[in-house]
Amino acid sequence: MNELADYYRERAGEYDVVYEKPERQEDLARLRALLPPLVAGRSVLEVAAGTGYWTKALATTAESIVATDLNDETLAVARTRSYGPADVHFETADAYDLGVVPGCFDVIFAGFFWSHVPRSDGRRFVEGLRDRVEPGGVVILADNRYVEGSNYPITRITDDGDTYQTRQLSDGRTFEVLKNFPSREQFAADVAPAEVEWTELTYFWLATVC
Repeated sequence: MNELADYYRERAGEYDVVYEKPERQEDLARLRALLPPLVAGRSVLEVAAGTGYWTKALATTAESIVATDLNDETLAVARTRSYGPADVHFETADAYDLGVVPGCFDVIFAGFFWSHVPRSDGRRFVEGLRDRVEPGGVVILADNRYVEGSNYPITRITDDGDTYQTRQLSDGRTFEVLKNFPSREQFAADVAPAEVEWTELTYFWLATVC
């Protein structure tokens, strides 16, 4: 996880380049349309908000958002964006230690972080998210599907089934990054006994966990 944090810290200035891939534009538009109705009028705790790309989509209908990330460098980029009409605040926080974030929340949203959670930690991570959501609330997760030619190749697979990629920054530095690509069945098994609703696109998936 330390290397993962280092990678995203160093990537802050080029974080959003991945959202420019031409083949993913239709799916990205669908995700941006699917998310706002799920958070309409609700208080949202966003986990691993990065540079605020998805915060901006959530803010179109949410009542309020506390967007968190471990790295101040990515949040510094997020703070330069314009949001609305939601009331948006930013907090530095570890995704595994959300108890430090003040407030009560109807929705927990973690975009593109589940893939960085080791499979052995999946249930514990989801339980940590569910601990922060109010009764009747929901946990929403979105992440990548593996599509040959659009994703970095998988370079290593552990005995636990975790998959890794070698990522390269624009300055040539490389990092080994945990990046899992669960099927619907695998995800449901990893978060059981929670109930899951799953939407599958070509390049992404969206899940609600109750």
